[in-house]
Amino acid sequence: MATDLTAPAPPRPDVAGIQRRTVRLLFLTQIIGGIGVTIGISVGALLAARVAGTALAGLAQSAGVVGAALLAIPVTRLMTARGRRPGLVLAYAVGAVGGVLVVVATVTRLVPLLFVGMLLFGGGTAANLQARYTAVDLAEPQRRGRQLSLVVWATTIGAVAAPNFAALADETTRGWGLPALAGPFAFSAVAFTLTAAVLLVLLRPDPLLTARRLAAAEPVPGAAPAVTRRGGMVAAWRTVRGRPAARLGIAAVAVGHLVMVAVMSMTPVHLGEWHSDEDVLPVVGLVLSLHIAGMYALSPVVGWLTDRVGRRPVILGGVALLLAACAVSGTAGHHTALLSVGLTLLGLGWSGTMVAGSTLLSESVPTAERPGVQGLSDLLMGLAGAGAAAASGFVMRAVGYPTLTLLAAIAVVPLVALALRRPGADPLDKED
Repeated sequence: MATDLTAPAPPRPDVAGIQRRTVRLLFLTQIIGGIGVTIGISVGALLAARVAGTALAGLAQSAGVVGAALLAIPVTRLMTARGRRPGLVLAYAVGAVGGVLVVVATVTRLVPLLFVGMLLFGGGTAANLQARYTAVDLAEPQRRGRQLSLVVWATTIGAVAAPNFAALADETTRGWGLPALAGPFAFSAVAFTLTAAVLLVLLRPDPLLTARRLAAAEPVPGAAPAVTRRGGMVAAWRTVRGRPAARLGIAAVAVGHLVMVAVMSMTPVHLGEWHSDEDVLPVVGLVLSLHIAGMYALSPVVGWLTDRVGRRPVILGGVALLLAACAVSGTAGHHTALLSVGLTLLGLGWSGTMVAGSTLLSESVPTAERPGVQGLSDLLMGLAGAGAAAASGFVMRAVGYPTLTLLAAIAVVPLVALALRRPGADPLDKED
């Protein structure tokens, strides 16, 4: 049968319309998922300290971070093969299972089960982090920072209020016979399940698959054909190794997260040293709400600055805020107000390194290789945070909170050296 060479080509998809729908849906699911992640994190260290002891509290927190990091591998493999939607759904479903296991561990006082539950609970964090990359798949180059930051900012609506909901969730579930501090994780499991269901039904067409089709249909002259990589983290590292901008993006995300987790994870325990059991949850809720507001509330401004002045200057600004946060928090003593300022600065610094670093990383690699490289970034970020969380409990117990903040500040120094190198592949960096 002869081929009709005059047949019209398939119509180009409405990229702008798909992008608008995708960002709106991600905005909604980040609110729900943000509640799920933060309501558990806000009491995780306290719960672990009561079930497993103070020295192991940091290890329990790190289990959640490790879980998010390790889940980045299967999630990004699934995204590479089948798109963003199944990967996000899988991550949230695993997080829901983790929340249920933490509740069971609290009831039975089984420490190993608590660690398994916290490990799987990291699925919610993995999904929330991958959602920011989903917002960039079809974004215009000059709006990538703003689109990514808008999805990050959506977490604010649920996450800022979530620590204060912890007391309500705890009180409600105690009436059902659950032990103290188990309730927030039960609420997290419900939130993750709801988020997974919404994405499963509504995230269509898949933005990553659409971006790949467009890249294949409109190749850049002189560029090599796009090939979907399936080699996992090793292949992703090879891609990053040859791109200085991608290396800086990964380093900014990982170091910023390491500093944030190290200081934030032990702050509730630090507050518990001079507050009674009856008073500590409301105080922790207030301090962490301000911290989370710093992380997310101004992210649209951070995204605008990322697009306006360049990725590298915003990364350096985030580093400066992280150093200020460590200085203020470490010298706050028992002044809750001053500690709140330090944790707010900590959140702002994390926002700068996360938004600018993620944007720089995403645009520094070909579309076909993005999921693997983004998964590598989240893996390294998670491992860095996990190491910080695991060590923070022991450092806190041995030498105290001020020394912990000093060590966190020292960890920023290598990133400063990397960011001050001559700008290379940052296309919107105004220094060039």
